[in-house]
Amino acid sequence: MDMAWLDVFRTVAHLGSFTAAGDRLGYTQSAISRQIATLEGELGTPLFDRLARGVRLTEHGRALLPHAEAMLERLDTTRRDLTALTELTAGQLRVGAFDSANAALVPDALAAFRAAHPDVAISLTEGLAERLLDLLDQGSIDLALVASYTEPADDSDRFDYRPLMEDPVLVALPRGHRLARRRRLRLAELADEPWIAARRHAESTLLAACVRSGFQPRIEYTVAAWTAKLGLVAAGLGATLIPSLAARVTRPGIALVPLHPDDTPVRQVHTVTRRGRRTPPAAEAFEALLREREAPR
Repeated sequence: MDMAWLDVFRTVAHLGSFTAAGDRLGYTQSAISRQIATLEGELGTPLFDRLARGVRLTEHGRALLPHAEAMLERLDTTRRDLTALTELTAGQLRVGAFDSANAALVPDALAAFRAAHPDVAISLTEGLAERLLDLLDQGSIDLALVASYTEPADDSDRFDYRPLMEDPVLVALPRGHRLARRRRLRLAELADEPWIAARRHAESTLLAACVRSGFQPRIEYTVAAWTAKLGLVAAGLGATLIPSLAARVTRPGIALVPLHPDDTPVRQVHTVTRRGRRTPPAAEAFEALLREREAPR
């Protein structure tokens, strides 16, 4: 059954005239008559008595009217709900990101998204790339931010990777350190410094760059969180390497110094969506905000 016929039927029922209904809906009187006749044929019963002046609902027509109004109202509600998803006046944004992206990049973009689309529900999941890609594959999130110092694995059959930015590593030193005012450093200049890292085994951390530069770093403190590492640096207890994304929320008492390009590990940050699935409008809008913030200036 064509819902347009029900709309015509409802309008005729309320106005009591094919001509008046045609004027309201932008049809000719004969077009209205044909659509009512088609609906009556579909239902197998007359819906109106044709009178000398206008029409009047039959008993079947009176029975149909509340059902037609309910179905049309449900259709209108459905259209409004779908439009709300498209126009971002409803729906949800489900994002996954790695820890240092959640230091400033993601929160800044989320704040802009919230200001522009206050009625969209937001959820943020933090994790490493493997977990985020699993969640994306399962449909638990709609957009993932992942980072790697190597090229992404060839998951092109499952995921679409789009480069977002490069994330070079910086060296964090106490502000009073003898090298803190340098515009650029070679790692070898820090060979005798105490270091702060996530693990004692330098090769499994960012300090692998020190090994590649020709020295084994002396790791005096092992802590996992960036806030703890930077706290130890600020207290003058050592140096650490930190991605520039995490460094966006550094604390007083710390100097961030770029490394020579030959010594600088650089992460490639990508946005990822599930291949073969349409990306929700909210995730598309959020990704656009991320790219606005990382666009070259």
